Amino acid sequence: MHSNITPINEYPRFWAECFGTAPFLPTSRKEMDALGWDSCDIIIVTGDAYVDHPSFGMAIIGRLLEAQGFRVGIIAQPDWSNKNAFMQLGQPNLFFGITAGNMDSMINRYTAERRLRHDDAYTPNNEGGKRPDRAVLVYSQRCREAYKETPIVLGGIEASLRRLAHYDYWSDKIRRSVLLDAKADILLYGNAERALVDVAHRLANGESVKDLIDIRGTAVNLPAVPDHYAVVDSSRIEKPGKAYVPVNPYATEQQCEQKEEKADNTVTPITVRPAPRDAAHTVVRLPSYEKLQNDRILYAHASRVMHLETNPYSGRALVQRHGNRELWINRTAIPLSTEEMDFVFDLPYARVPHPMYGKAKIPAYEMIKTSINIMRGCFGGCSFCSITEHEGRIIQNRSKESILNELADIKQKVPGFTGTISDLGGPTANMYRLGCSDPKAEANCRRPSCVFPGICAKLNTNHQHLIDLYRDARKVDGIKKIFIASGVRYDLAIESPEYIKELVTHHVGGYLKVAPEHTEKGPLDIMMKPGMDTWYRFKEMFEQYSKEAGKKQYLIPYFISAHPGTKDEDMVNLALWLKANNYECDQVQNFYPTPMSYATAAYYSETNPLKRVKYKKREEVPSAKGERQRRLHKALLRYHDPENWPLIRKALTEMGKKQLIGDRAGCLVPEEDKDVKTPAQRRQSGRHGAKRFATKHPRQPDQRRPEHKQSGQKKNKPKKQRSRA
Repeated sequence: MHSNITPINEYPRFWAECFGTAPFLPTSRKEMDALGWDSCDIIIVTGDAYVDHPSFGMAIIGRLLEAQGFRVGIIAQPDWSNKNAFMQLGQPNLFFGITAGNMDSMINRYTAERRLRHDDAYTPNNEGGKRPDRAVLVYSQRCREAYKETPIVLGGIEASLRRLAHYDYWSDKIRRSVLLDAKADILLYGNAERALVDVAHRLANGESVKDLIDIRGTAVNLPAVPDHYAVVDSSRIEKPGKAYVPVNPYATEQQCEQKEEKADNTVTPITVRPAPRDAAHTVVRLPSYEKLQNDRILYAHASRVMHLETNPYSGRALVQRHGNRELWINRTAIPLSTEEMDFVFDLPYARVPHPMYGKAKIPAYEMIKTSINIMRGCFGGCSFCSITEHEGRIIQNRSKESILNELADIKQKVPGFTGTISDLGGPTANMYRLGCSDPKAEANCRRPSCVFPGICAKLNTNHQHLIDLYRDARKVDGIKKIFIASGVRYDLAIESPEYIKELVTHHVGGYLKVAPEHTEKGPLDIMMKPGMDTWYRFKEMFEQYSKEAGKKQYLIPYFISAHPGTKDEDMVNLALWLKANNYECDQVQNFYPTPMSYATAAYYSETNPLKRVKYKKREEVPSAKGERQRRLHKALLRYHDPENWPLIRKALTEMGKKQLIGDRAGCLVPEEDKDVKTPAQRRQSGRHGAKRFATKHPRQPDQRRPEHKQSGQKKNKPKKQRSRA
């Protein structure tokens, strides 16, 4: 911990702590009256249903602010058609905290093909349409209409990943920072507990929100760059150097002396600026919003520069011109210590949805109600994922004692708890207590990934802390079974065979999800994922330890189609691999360009932002942008579906690969046959593609059915493995 940073659990409490802890943060005036409150100090507006559980952002932020002594109210999924719903708790004394929820509202509302979804896992009864498009903007506008003078603080993943000018997939253009579009006062990026507590206490102490321009992990709108900062200009890719002026071969020393005599002898004061290496007083200028609108390659350059400045210890502030204003991105916040993580997760969560929802089911809660988050952050750096941009590359760990205490808390508070823990993990299953073994190197590292193209020699990959945690968790009274549902980073796991043995023996429920994402080197390099050799090594160890444990368990690989860097030939090779290995993908996910990720920059610019970007010398990246090509890539993952065969046949013919059409060994799809029926027609169902396939494996019964129902099954006909991708 830096000596000049106050831990979030050591701030002096605000005077309103005398009101104590609320059973649920109030969502109505009636609940406020029951608590004896005449007003709220802070009101959180969220696009999710209010669930008082540490997996929901509004609960963590609300309980954290309550622990600081503030009175916090929640306005969950308000009617955004007018300002009335935003006035139901009155005017907050300090500020409105606005978040779209646990997901970006556009991802929540639209599929990867830009089709409107009709469900919402964060809403009671899975009902869609309870939040607007670009929820942060809409909620900010309504709060400003309701109480013009009240400060507005933006947070959550939607605001965090849109803090800079960014490519917006849904409108297919570059959009301004959400801070400017929302006309908010300050934006907090990342998990932001440290920044939020600082903002709340400084406002409570009487500071103006306009003076909060130096808080790490925040973005603000300024008229100009502060004077005490040295500016490193990265707003252009290729800067013109000084013109070379040839020396006059006939010049004489006398001429030089005459010039010196005519020189101006007036004294000019010298302005001493900090050295560019001083990260605390240096700012990097990114290309302006206006320039990025019409220059795709410059956007790739801006993305590269931004990602290089994310280290919380050596990264510098960023500034980006928007019209006549300067968007100022302060340095990344210092990660929470283990003591601070424990403080956040040990807060008095009710662990259930607010009573106002009655018996309505909230799917997202049902999925995680018995799961435990043991860490934050990810140093994998997968280019299609925004976890690193949001939570950071440095792992923030909870103590084992805090995690075991949460197990006991679940037993007491979760209705109908049966003794099964659905997950013990985080962004990835197996990065707990892993990290750089050299603090000095970690403080100066600018690598986008600690494990690609190979595992860094300084990375500690010893999984013993995680193994000990699993063993101690299994000993807790009342805990019968603990599953690991978070994705296992298998390139790390093979560095610790004992971990794989522990995982396979005790924590796999028949199937384990892993994500090779692709089989071909081109897309894997852009994804920053390991090659298939690593997958085969993990598969071999998984099967070996499963056999030793006397269990029949299977790997479920996940794949992405239409990812930048993927050619049609790559998808054909992946489909052939799936068929050769007897896999049939169930739900297929096309690449979804989300704000701020490396892959989105590659998709938009068709340039590799992982390497140095120049106009005349850059690595071009193929991107599947057209609807037909995206449909083809998705269809190739589902090569077994007759509905996809016409599209695949046509593509194979155009690619000169007609030899892959037929019934011979090594063919991908059969010859055209008008009598072929779709799977839905064969089972006499009217639901074409809406129902998920079961996950089945060769010569194995469906493990989800009782044994007595399987006795009549035919044993002589093997069934293909099915995987969700």
